[in-house]
Amino acid sequence: QVHLVESGGGLVQAGGSLRLSCAASGRIFSINTMGWYRQAPGKQRELVAAIISGGSPNYADSVKGRFTISRDNAKNTVNLQMNSLKPEDTAVYYCYVKDVRIAPFRVEYDYWGQGTQVTVSS
Repeated sequence: QVHLVESGGGLVQAGGSLRLSCAASGRIFSINTMGWYRQAPGKQRELVAAIISGGSPNYADSVKGRFTISRDNAKNTVNLQMNSLKPEDTAVYYCYVKDVRIAPFRVEYDYWGQGTQVTVSS
């Protein structure tokens, strides 16, 4: 079981910045993907940004050029730097981790954080 702890949400004015952090702990095999999703009221949860181990970051079109995701494999942490925030970025942001057990056979485990509220006022 992997436990995710998120921090960094809050209220900010449009044009401002916030930094979200997520730390994974517990029984970790090999973390493959770390990322952030968000869900606004009345909308489906959507990918914001993610990094697959050894790969390049993947961003939603709506946040490209404004958000930057980074991960520390040694510490099992992932951060999301959010700049030039817009009211439409208001949502609950969820940390996501895909943990993979290789042997004796491949098994993938998906974990979600509890969510952190980000509110951007106009």
